[in-house]
Amino acid sequence: MDPRLELERRLLREMARASHAFRLIEPGDRIAVAVSGGKDSHALLHLLHRLLRKAPFDFEVVALTLDQGQPGFRADELVSYFEARGYPYRLLSEDTYSLVKAKIPPGKSYCALCSRLRRGILYNAAVELGATKLALGHHADDAIETLLLNLFFAGQLKSMPPLLRADDGRNVVIRPLIYCWERDLADYARMLEFPLVPCGACGTQPDLERPRIKALLEELSRRNPHIRAHLLAALGNVRPTHLMDRRLWQKLGIHAVSEE
Repeated sequence: MDPRLELERRLLREMARASHAFRLIEPGDRIAVAVSGGKDSHALLHLLHRLLRKAPFDFEVVALTLDQGQPGFRADELVSYFEARGYPYRLLSEDTYSLVKAKIPPGKSYCALCSRLRRGILYNAAVELGATKLALGHHADDAIETLLLNLFFAGQLKSMPPLLRADDGRNVVIRPLIYCWERDLADYARMLEFPLVPCGACGTQPDLERPRIKALLEELSRRNPHIRAHLLAALGNVRPTHLMDRRLWQKLGIHAVSEE
């Protein structure tokens, strides 16, 4: 079998598994896909259009791209790609990069403020488009890296949920690639030669924590090749009685811990 087709089938199968488990894609949905220009969002957009042909129900997909004024962001290449493929799209332009540079002290990460501003703009645009869901390209590696980042640096036990109702109450965020691994998406992007437009802000900053977490996972994986799969499985295998969140205990009506 053609390696590209074999990989595509596997990615579609994992997307379908996530959608079925968490009801991510439903009949009549209008899905706005946040396309940043990176490999993951490109793969998500392409795979959703593949799924359109196979799904036993109708839904819509529209690409949503935000030009934040970052150095080297080539919005015109993405527009040309969307138009050549016949993909419906909306291009937004708002210079949040200058604001982030002005607000964040030298040596500090831009990512938190940059993503918060981007999220707000995308949320508003999704509502204007009449989208029922906003799809993000986060994958399994993103989920487990975020889990470790929150554990190590925020003292929180949380990650990226496959489905989330946003705080504004107007948007439902979905992550259809949550069971897909980054290495597969990288191979897929290379095979299909997506026009990649990397983030010009993150690449200019040294000492970000996420690359260190990636390196830690790589080191651990050399000792235990299943470490990533085990971390991902743990996100769906939570034992509240064996944690220490009293608010969660009260919510679930837990009064004592039973031996297991």
